Amino acid sequence: MKGSINARKGEKRRAAEPFEPRIIGFLCNWCSYAGADRAGLAQTPYPPNVSIVRVMCTGRIEPVFIMKAFQQGADGVIVLACHPGDCHYKEGNLRAAQRHALLARVMLQMGVERERCRFDYVSAGEGEKYAQLVTDMVESVRMLGPLKKVSAGGEI
Repeated sequence: MKGSINARKGEKRRAAEPFEPRIIGFLCNWCSYAGADRAGLAQTPYPPNVSIVRVMCTGRIEPVFIMKAFQQGADGVIVLACHPGDCHYKEGNLRAAQRHALLARVMLQMGVERERCRFDYVSAGEGEKYAQLVTDMVESVRMLGPLKKVSAGGEI
């Protein structure tokens, strides 16, 4: 009895707190991760809501990784790749862009807003751009609110 009362108090307290989105960022090791590092070194302010997953190439990010991030509680996912023509693996960034376009269509069919998964390009020298993309993504997801749970059957 006492435990359920404390649980309800906790729920009310959480409801009163402002929503802070949890965002997973898949960043290319060679360009985007270095761009994030540059933003940090320059002390460019940006929200701390993005948890970075450093990958060797965004072309290796399977759509199931992104769906798994949503399934495990992420409110948004951002994939940042090298600019076209700068990929260390020739065309991994282009492959990632194609996969993102297909995934966006699937997400719409599942009722997940397109703004929750973003793809963009950031080079190693674009720390300011990285900070701006993260700020925009956090604001966009904050406006959407928390993601509803995605079940195995595709229901949200």
